[in-house]
Amino acid sequence: MCRWLAYSGTPMLLETLLYEPDHSLIDQSLHSRLGVETTNGDGFGIGWFGPEMETPAIVRETGPAWSNRNLREIAGHVRSSLFFAHIRASTGSAVQQTNCHPFRHGRWMWMHNGAIAEYHRVRRDLALAVDPRLFLDIEGSTDSEMMFFLALTFGLEEDPPGAVARMAGLVEEIGHEHGVEHPLQMTVAVTEGRRLWAFRYSSQRASRSLYYSSRVETLRALHPGMPFLRKASDDTRLIVSEPLGNLPGVWNEVPEGSCGVVRPEGDKLFPFAPQPV
Repeated sequence: MCRWLAYSGTPMLLETLLYEPDHSLIDQSLHSRLGVETTNGDGFGIGWFGPEMETPAIVRETGPAWSNRNLREIAGHVRSSLFFAHIRASTGSAVQQTNCHPFRHGRWMWMHNGAIAEYHRVRRDLALAVDPRLFLDIEGSTDSEMMFFLALTFGLEEDPPGAVARMAGLVEEIGHEHGVEHPLQMTVAVTEGRRLWAFRYSSQRASRSLYYSSRVETLRALHPGMPFLRKASDDTRLIVSEPLGNLPGVWNEVPEGSCGVVRPEGDKLFPFAPQPV
């Protein structure tokens, strides 16, 4: 599978979160503790919004993150208030740049950990459900990108939780038609630059790990000596596949079958379930 990190809050150098924590995403690319695979070396990607950017910048590479000098250089010079980072362990699709996350369409950015089971059997039927106006924008061959374009087809730009629920409903429906018992496994992050949405769901009700950080004011009281917390605004949040360290009180597991949103008007966590199309 994969590991990923989504950040929203005070503008921060990417290296602060990608490299500096004890169990950073770069460390996880070699030594994941909670992933299906210990090593996630089949490519990586970062995506970020700048203060005057209409669309996010995306950098994706096919090699491992732990040894990439360009990633280290970028991370030490790019500062952003909202960014994604993803390290990939392929579930069968080719190791190529267009299959690395995050994926982008207009202002929207998407990344995923998990899989559509028996994807080779259901891929054609899923592709036929993508809006023809969007279909030619699909560049790679992953189930993750297909999920993104299905969500766009089902109204992601207007209703992110509803669109992802309809996407998940279609994947399960088509999977069951092909005799797949548990069609979908997903933790997903998606943003348009203002709000950050995260989803944790699987057909088997045994989803891949996903965590969110506690409120900054709570963390300042628990760990007053942490330099990161002195810089962070009260609305700063992290959502991660795997905790970046072991400090008590920092990380909270996203409940099974849940959706959360980080937004200027306040965060919210609520139940998530697929919907019929």
